[in-house]
Amino acid sequence: MNNQLPFSQSENKPSKAFAVTDKTKLKRVANRAVYDKQEIYAILDESLLCHVAFDWNGAPALIPTAHWRIGDHLYLHGSRKSRMMEILANGVPACIAVTLVDGLVLARSTFHHSMNYRSVIVYGSGREVTDPTKKDAVLAQFVEHVIPGRNAEARPANATELKATSLIEFDLKEVSAKIRRGGPKDDAEDMQRDVWAGTIPLTLTAGAPITAADSKVAAAPAYTQNYTRVKTTV
Repeated sequence: MNNQLPFSQSENKPSKAFAVTDKTKLKRVANRAVYDKQEIYAILDESLLCHVAFDWNGAPALIPTAHWRIGDHLYLHGSRKSRMMEILANGVPACIAVTLVDGLVLARSTFHHSMNYRSVIVYGSGREVTDPTKKDAVLAQFVEHVIPGRNAEARPANATELKATSLIEFDLKEVSAKIRRGGPKDDAEDMQRDVWAGTIPLTLTAGAPITAADSKVAAAPAYTQNYTRVKTTV
């Protein structure tokens, strides 16, 4: 299988902003709205998990799954028998949400406690990727999104596995982010209270690799050591 990686995460240069639409216009705490492509793409690239909302026979459905970005496209994959894959392949509109929690914000009053976070919402209809060469390359990039360096060592998907996998591509057009940074914001009358106020930063921390008991290679490769997700904003 051809699993070359012809795509680059730097395809989004130079930085541009997404157009504001009725769906993406932030109404609540509008000063936290972000439409800059570079900042939004950084959030999508750092995150490992998204939630996909769609209509299923007239009822709302929400499924957590992995995602990855290549240029101006977002990808989801799953079993060809998956309910979500079947529906998205038919072009049913979806809403995809990604959230990164960066810290707990403790104010002097419980009402003003908050969190520092970076979130992205994507609206759109997807389409199935059926070209075998493109499908193979895009799925290989997914491996690199999760753990860079792994794709060069692990066996790529074979024809049977590729056939059993659905790959859905979304154009990144109707997108917005909402970001909170900084410390607590208390009411003036609470500022003199003898209550600690501040933030507790939160990060995703990886433990030491655990080698499988039946692994023929005892030493964990370098790319598994000190694993972290790229973090471009605080």
